[in-house]
Amino acid sequence: MSHLLKPLQVGSLKLHNRLVMPPMATAKAEPDGKVSSTILDYYKEKSQGGYISLIIVEHSFILPEGKASKQQLSVAEDTTVEGLRKLAEVIQQNGSQAVMQLNHAGSAASKEVIGTTPVGPSAVCNPRHGGESPQELSQGEITDIVQAFQAAARRTKEAGFAGVEIHSAHGYLLNQFFSPLTNKRTDQYGGAIHNRIRLHLEIIEAVRSAVGPDFPLLLRLGASDYLEGGSTLEDSKIAAQEFAKAGVNILDISGGFSGYAVPTLRGQGYFFPLTQAIKKVVTIPVILTGGITEPQAAEQLLAEGKADLIGVGRAILNNSKWAEQAIESLRNGG
Repeated sequence: MSHLLKPLQVGSLKLHNRLVMPPMATAKAEPDGKVSSTILDYYKEKSQGGYISLIIVEHSFILPEGKASKQQLSVAEDTTVEGLRKLAEVIQQNGSQAVMQLNHAGSAASKEVIGTTPVGPSAVCNPRHGGESPQELSQGEITDIVQAFQAAARRTKEAGFAGVEIHSAHGYLLNQFFSPLTNKRTDQYGGAIHNRIRLHLEIIEAVRSAVGPDFPLLLRLGASDYLEGGSTLEDSKIAAQEFAKAGVNILDISGGFSGYAVPTLRGQGYFFPLTQAIKKVVTIPVILTGGITEPQAAEQLLAEGKADLIGVGRAILNNSKWAEQAIESLRNGG
């Protein structure tokens, strides 16, 4: 049997194949972050036929000061739940599972969008997103952020999503804490890797307490910055083990400050050196993304044990029939 067509059960999350649509920002929400009819239509189209087993909905802000861009989705208040419920329904009625990605942009936010000075672990400019120097977060503000992730996760569950994902990649706030490039703190959140993931572990614990022991929890980890002095795969192997111990059910691997595309990396599934190494140190499933456009490439990456699930982003973004064509070609022995 095709590896891509094999089902996978992760706790209460039942996936009928190994194909994942990773989170990709659409900027289709209402100006206040509420779910729009445009966004409902978009996800309805992408999930048509249920060929994609898991759709991770684009990053959504947990606090107004963590908003990354205009018309980004919001999970920042209880009034968003009603619209989010429609979004979860649209995807799940088509036969795909829907997971919500929660994010705080940190220093990747801009004054123009949020109306205040962006915040970060330290007063260091963001190497990926540029902009002004952020304001260093106080202990009290860090606690507020943990509580905001917790409340956003509760809303996600209330809205009927099948799981929740914490965003720690692509140069956003949790990636900023993880990376030595932007985390220059001298308190318990800075320095050694265990300190740089302290905030992650506090958020995982808070989210877990809000959603209960059985609700699927994913974490997207920017497993390497691919920059001198940045986070490394060695850091990520330690982090991955700690996250799994803390109750993360699936690790979704991408780049750090490099973003999702790295000029030096080529080929389909170009983040596989990261997923392959992380798979060796954890027993939870790992998602691989990165330039995968051919079903046969996805098949081979799974067969070689490079990952457990395959994320196909741009190809599905450009062609809503990609998943259907890929699955049908594999069913027919293609």
